[in-house]
Amino acid sequence: MMNVKKYQKQYYMPPVPCMDWAEKDSIDKAPVWCSVDLRDGNQALVIPMSLEQKVEFFKLLVEVGFKEIEVGFPAASETEYEFLRTLIEHDLIPDDVTVQVLTQAREHIIRKTFEALKGCKNAIVHVYNSTSYAQRQQVFKKSKEDILKIAVEGAKLLKELTEEAGEKYRFEYSPESFTGTEPEYALEVCNAVLDVWQPTADRKAIINLPSTVELSMPHVYASQVEYMSKNLKYRDNVVLSLHPHNDRGCGVSDAEMGILAGADRIEGTLFGNGERTGNVDIITVGMNMYMQGVDPELDFSDMPKLCHAFESFTGMSINPRSPYCGSLVFAAFSGSHQDAIAKGMHWIEEKDPDHWTVPYLPIDPTDVGRNYDADVIRINSQSGKGGVGYILETKFGLNLPPKMREAMGYAAKAVSDHKHKELHPDEIFSLFKSTFENVVEPYSISEVHFQQKEDGIVTRVTSTFRGKTIVTEASGNGRLDAVSNALKKAYELKYTLETYQEHALEQSSSSKAIAYVGIRKPDGTLAWGAGVDQDIIRASIDALVTAINNR
Repeated sequence: MMNVKKYQKQYYMPPVPCMDWAEKDSIDKAPVWCSVDLRDGNQALVIPMSLEQKVEFFKLLVEVGFKEIEVGFPAASETEYEFLRTLIEHDLIPDDVTVQVLTQAREHIIRKTFEALKGCKNAIVHVYNSTSYAQRQQVFKKSKEDILKIAVEGAKLLKELTEEAGEKYRFEYSPESFTGTEPEYALEVCNAVLDVWQPTADRKAIINLPSTVELSMPHVYASQVEYMSKNLKYRDNVVLSLHPHNDRGCGVSDAEMGILAGADRIEGTLFGNGERTGNVDIITVGMNMYMQGVDPELDFSDMPKLCHAFESFTGMSINPRSPYCGSLVFAAFSGSHQDAIAKGMHWIEEKDPDHWTVPYLPIDPTDVGRNYDADVIRINSQSGKGGVGYILETKFGLNLPPKMREAMGYAAKAVSDHKHKELHPDEIFSLFKSTFENVVEPYSISEVHFQQKEDGIVTRVTSTFRGKTIVTEASGNGRLDAVSNALKKAYELKYTLETYQEHALEQSSSSKAIAYVGIRKPDGTLAWGAGVDQDIIRASIDALVTAINNR
């Protein structure tokens, strides 16, 4: 039996109400983004990335549009140190990109970090120490004053070593385990650090508030962020940053509500990689903005490429349900959903509206490099006429009559159900052709001749039924009607011509046309056939014969 009594809240509310953020309903501009894939993401891997992989990942992050990239903890290992030196010595850092390095607020670690930075043009030195009640009590066994002193001494050394190097590195401070720290104490520590750095408009300091472990509902974190934002010294010269983790599954909400609460910057990873349950997924936060018409200022237009590269670099697999990037996030198997999507797509094509509103698709999949026939309309035993018809129309140029779509939908469902598998577009097309196109058993027509007379069309039809060939003459009010009457006469068939539709096959290189014929049987049900030929009359006849064979 689970023992819930061993747990209690481990967070602290601000000393005053901080809920102004709740009056906002959306984010109106992109934050500053900082990727921590190469540090936080990498340290979470069972097998950390090689130097070569990290270099290629860095190039990918630059390509996506990140202007701030945390490249590692150079004092932690030779691999981390060598990676930073490689970026610097091979001039791999663009002039408009700032690399960020992490260091504990410990003298020897800070000094080694600065050694690794020699020759770097643009850098953020990120120093941290833990401030939470639990860490003060159990890990460091130090007072609030002692912990504050560690932060201040670390801040002083960053400033001193930067001046000695003749550089203008920017500084970042994190009260690690912020979510388990009393907000008023976290504020005291951060303000003490800012007093050391004396940030200016042209050299702003970064105060980063990490949910090192997510301990509360997102609105609590937002209230803590708002309290800090309203009470930090030098606020105009401070970039307020967030570093959400996902322990309670709310990393994205923490980031979004935190931005509403005053945050200017987000540290996170692609696809939410990171320790334990991961960091906040920057792709999700950015694409959430995109779907509301806000430019995330990151380029996610080729999501398949990003997915492939990430999985190659990290050895991780992307969940197929991951927002915007998973293999199934745009997929619709349900028949009613497919029908709504297909109708929505037609509406978009016809009306050309200013904004995207297709049902069940919050964004246009093509915006992130996905396509409709492979990623959106997916056919299995749960699918219906709308999806099957949409695939045949958009991929193969077949515009089936509505009732024929229904019949084809049932045919696809039956095959999928029997085989217990999804049907891919080519399989659906093959099923259509084998079921509804130019079926010549048991009836077939080898030759047809027409004569125009005053009272209509007279035809002479050579047909075969189970190996026996006969010639029949009949008349009708049109060529297809005449052929139909000939077949009825020859074989005593009973049906009525119900539906006829034709169109050119635009995707065909041989100027072929397709005809669809529906016949109503004596029991009231419909049978369908399709014919394809350069001659539309021949296509119509083949469609009729197929419908008869499908009775």
